[in-house]
Amino acid sequence: MINRHLISALAILAAATPIAAHAQCASSTSAQTAPAVPVIHYKNTTIDGVKVFYREAGPVDGPVLLLLHGFPTSSHMFRNLMPLLADRYRVIAPDYPGYGQSDAPDHTKFAYTFANQADIIDKLVTRLGAQRYAMYVMDYGAPIGYRLALKHPERVSGLIVQNGNAYDEGLQSPFWDPIKVYWRDRSQNNRDALNGLVTLEITKFQYTDGMGDVARISPDNWVQDQALLDRPGNRDVQLDMLGDYGSNVPLYPQFQAFFRNHRPPTLIVWGKNDKIFPEAGAPPYLRDLPEAEMHILDSGHFALEDKLDVMAPLIRNFLDRKVCK
Repeated sequence: MINRHLISALAILAAATPIAAHAQCASSTSAQTAPAVPVIHYKNTTIDGVKVFYREAGPVDGPVLLLLHGFPTSSHMFRNLMPLLADRYRVIAPDYPGYGQSDAPDHTKFAYTFANQADIIDKLVTRLGAQRYAMYVMDYGAPIGYRLALKHPERVSGLIVQNGNAYDEGLQSPFWDPIKVYWRDRSQNNRDALNGLVTLEITKFQYTDGMGDVARISPDNWVQDQALLDRPGNRDVQLDMLGDYGSNVPLYPQFQAFFRNHRPPTLIVWGKNDKIFPEAGAPPYLRDLPEAEMHILDSGHFALEDKLDVMAPLIRNFLDRKVCK
């Protein structure tokens, strides 16, 4: 009889356990307010006859953060960061013509230059009513963003620099050697020598090389980017842009003068294992922006894919302190 009573008691206890656990979970959940989930809007507008795609989120009257992507990707690179900022900030992430979901006109009919790309983005943000903005600049986004700063220095409320160059020290990687040859001599042979830079092998390399944990990197990145690179005519778009990157180098002294003269609050978050824009490109910023906050991360070219958990709090803290006062 004692055994029967013991078995019955254990059965009652076992049956009660999940109920108690469920009650505890319900109590814990009800005691907290679930955070609002930001809504990302995917929009298009036509500028100079070209459809320009952009992602936008956050309060329309919030401080603006303009997110400027690198090569060979698009605003897709900011898909995970935007929701983490959009509760307070108006985040705008465009695709340049020739990239992502924007139109990619034939390269014989559209000037794929950094000057023209900056003009397009300038017209976009003006149309969207962004009279003042901080900029997250990465790779190609750096010279495009800094060209915007030269046009409208009074509009720049801050800079977040992630593997984006403005100094000669940042162009010493062997990656640039064949590109520099093409800058000096625009022969077809030198252009053809760059074809390998738009292949799947190199696209995947940009996402995986130097990353501490490749399992963090979604293969969707290089699959999507390569599908867009492989569109008919897009290789010429990319080779035109690679060739024109050299037009940014003579502007470096002007970019640096902007830093010195206007001293925008600046956060530098740099993947130190990047073989395209290596770590050597980061410290020179401190010559002209001595109050910049610099964090060198154990990551590669697309550090947001590897270190979002580290970068997002740094970015949010910086914006809250320096931009949204």
